[in-house]
Amino acid sequence: MFRQTASREIKNVWDGRVEPFAITDNLYFVGTYQASSHLIDTGDGLILIDTGYAETLYLVVDSIRALGFDPKDIKYIINTHWHGDHAAATAPLAGLSGAKTLIGEPDYENAKKHFEADILIKDGDSLSLGNTKIDFMLTPGHTAGTISFFFDSNIGSNVYRVGSFGGAGANTLVPARYDFEGCREAYFASLEKLSKEKVDIFIGNHTWNNDTEGKGKHLLKTGENLFLDSSLWLKFLNSCKERLENIIAKENESK
Repeated sequence: MFRQTASREIKNVWDGRVEPFAITDNLYFVGTYQASSHLIDTGDGLILIDTGYAETLYLVVDSIRALGFDPKDIKYIINTHWHGDHAAATAPLAGLSGAKTLIGEPDYENAKKHFEADILIKDGDSLSLGNTKIDFMLTPGHTAGTISFFFDSNIGSNVYRVGSFGGAGANTLVPARYDFEGCREAYFASLEKLSKEKVDIFIGNHTWNNDTEGKGKHLLKTGENLFLDSSLWLKFLNSCKERLENIIAKENESK
């Protein structure tokens, strides 16, 4: 069973530094414990997935530089959804790099709280840069415009399919915090849609989605890549489904 809540106690978001590391030959973790950020080196510029809190932008920039990259080479910033723990640092980082910003079309208005999106993503859209083509899927539930994504990445001569569910959180699936009416039904439908995708390397947008920090430490210490596990994708999606089902069951019991 996947752990869906944080276990590392952090008082301030800027205390959540995680040592950056390579997951594949061109995919890197550059985020913090509370909010994941991933960097793709396409050979023709960089793509950043989620920027995190405004207060931790310097940690993301430091991690990018520590891996030998220049933040000014970021061409696109993909925001999985509009919440501040994923998108609050997008405007300043776009200002630094000149990168184009992307958000799921239904999240456009809410995203204005943090940045003005340059590109609105619809279901089935894709983004190509250098050696990388990212395929997008609109997966509403956590927010109306949550996007998930998939792309191929190499480790040596082997090609792997990388995938991520862009908004797995259940915090907006309780009545007092609904992002939109029908969010629960949409969430279940999104999980069903995502389960049909083949994913060799599952990456989360919170480290506790897939124990990013633990796997990263293990990889840096031993060289063994625990991200290479094609069973993790469906296990995670099933845990998301079970979590919402349990929320609904508890509500029904209290009626």
